[in-house]
Amino acid sequence: MTKSILFSLALMLVITISKAQTPMQFSGVDCNGASVDMFADLDAGKAVILFFYMPSCGSCPPSAKKIQAMTNNINALRPGMVKGYAFPFQNSTTCTYSAGWVSSNNLGTLYQPMDSGAAHVANYGGFGMPTIVLLGGSGANKRVMFSTLSFSTSDTTAMRDSILALLSSTGIADVPSAINAFSIYPNPASDIVYINVDLKEPSHLIIDVTDISGKQIAIISTEKHSGIVTKQFSTAELPSGNHFVRLQVNGKTVTQKLTVQH
Repeated sequence: MTKSILFSLALMLVITISKAQTPMQFSGVDCNGASVDMFADLDAGKAVILFFYMPSCGSCPPSAKKIQAMTNNINALRPGMVKGYAFPFQNSTTCTYSAGWVSSNNLGTLYQPMDSGAAHVANYGGFGMPTIVLLGGSGANKRVMFSTLSFSTSDTTAMRDSILALLSSTGIADVPSAINAFSIYPNPASDIVYINVDLKEPSHLIIDVTDISGKQIAIISTEKHSGIVTKQFSTAELPSGNHFVRLQVNGKTVTQKLTVQH
C-alpha cells in the first residue's frame, strides 16, 4: 500500500520537459465492444475529451461528472459533436474494470470506456488526479486545445469556451442542404444583430435564441420563406456571455454561437 501511494505521488509530481501538442491516435473497439476511431472523430469536426483516471482516485468521478454535465448542454444543441473517452492511467487496469467504472459512476452519456492508457498519459505530459485533455481540429490541424494534471471546477469554463469556439468555426458543409448560407453580424454584439439566411428553396424557417443550456430565450421566425432572409434581433436584454442562434429548416438544425458583450 505504501509503495502504491508513493508511486502515485511520484506520478503526480513528474515534470516533463515538454508536452505533446498533437493528438495521439487510437482506434479499434472500446471496453463495451463499440467501434472507436479518435482521428475520425476529429476529422468530423468533433471535440474530443480524454479523461485519465486512477481506480483509487476519489476526486476523479466528481470531476468527470462536472465535465459530462457541461458537455451535455453543448450536445443538446450540437448532438454528438463532443465525444469523451475514459482511460485508466496505466495498462494493468482491465477493460472489465474500465467499463464498470464508467457505468457505476453514471458517465455513459459522454465517456466510452478504454483500457491501456499509459502511452497516452506519457504523450500528454504525465498523470495527475485526474488528467484531462481536450482535442480539436481536423486534418493537419489536429491539436491539443486544453490539458490539465490538476482539475478544478473553473476548468469546465475554459473547456466549454474552447469547444464553443471550435464548433462555431464549422463551415457550410455543416449547414442543412436547404441553406446556401447562414451568418450573424456583428458577432460579438452589444445591441442589434442581423441574422442572414440564404435559402435554396421555399422552406419553413424557425429561428430562435437559446442560452448555453439549450433553454429558449427568444423566437425570431416561425414562417415560410424563400431566397435571402434577413432578421433583426436586439441583444440588449441578454446577459453578457455566450448564447446560440438556432436555425431549423425542414427538420434539420444548425446553430451558431452568438457572443454578447455589454
